[in-house]
Amino acid sequence: MNFIDEINKLKKQKNAIILTHCYQNIEIDEVSDFVGDSLYLSKAAANTDADIIIFAGVYFMAQSAKLLSPRKRVFLPNMNSGCLMADMIDADNLKKFKQLHPNLPVVCYINSTAEVKAECDICCTSSNAVNIVKSLNTQKVLFVPDTYLGKWVEKQLGNVEVITFNGFCPTHLRIRVEDIEKARKEYPDALILTHPECHGEVSKLSDFVGSTKEIIEYAQKSNNKQFIIATEKGVVDRLNRDSKCNNWGKEFILINENIICPNMKHNTLEDIYNTLVNETNEIFIDSEIAKKARICIDKMLSV
Repeated sequence: MNFIDEINKLKKQKNAIILTHCYQNIEIDEVSDFVGDSLYLSKAAANTDADIIIFAGVYFMAQSAKLLSPRKRVFLPNMNSGCLMADMIDADNLKKFKQLHPNLPVVCYINSTAEVKAECDICCTSSNAVNIVKSLNTQKVLFVPDTYLGKWVEKQLGNVEVITFNGFCPTHLRIRVEDIEKARKEYPDALILTHPECHGEVSKLSDFVGSTKEIIEYAQKSNNKQFIIATEKGVVDRLNRDSKCNNWGKEFILINENIICPNMKHNTLEDIYNTLVNETNEIFIDSEIAKKARICIDKMLSV
């Protein structure tokens, strides 16, 4: 079976769109309506008249799409596609964390479940985290779940104490200082572009630190011809593809061959086809939780 042809037919029949995070297997781009980071995808879907959203990503991303498109049906192709970082905190753990530090505003990274967002004051992405924390105009904030993004924000601002929950991305933490040092020796002309979910010592040694979107944009605009990419392999795959297609003459090298998120790779073309055919793995969110979580996201969007 040619899954690409069949998926494209079903999309038209069912007025469906496919959102694909750029950590996904690159062949999924062939059937995708939008490819990018999680918030961009959810916002893009909300601005369409689609009846069905298939989110090729992980569970919390599909939840975010549902929060921004409550009247649309949202599906995750493979329900095993979760996020280890998001799973490190739940509503109960968050409440205990807040009790340890009472009366402080709580910022949650978008890489969290709707249940966690519902217990926080404002959401953020890795692109806007600095501006979101700054907008609170306070000397201390709580930040969940990613300690490394939170401490990176603290370093950028300098005058705000960011008290972080001890969550992290296992994939990004596979990137070590030794990887940066090795890359400097092997590729002395390359620029090293790093995601802020990496360990702080790794970020210190990098030429640029930014979100997935910011890394891609930086690489596109830079006059440099060689880059070491310190984030998930899917970004490298897409940058090398786009460089070849658009004659950029640029080379993108993955910092470490192990920087692959296994959960992000669960979704396949066959999963997407089966989801469209059977309409399985639909995302549902309790109405009260959805209402509170949406407020958390809306506050971010207003900033």
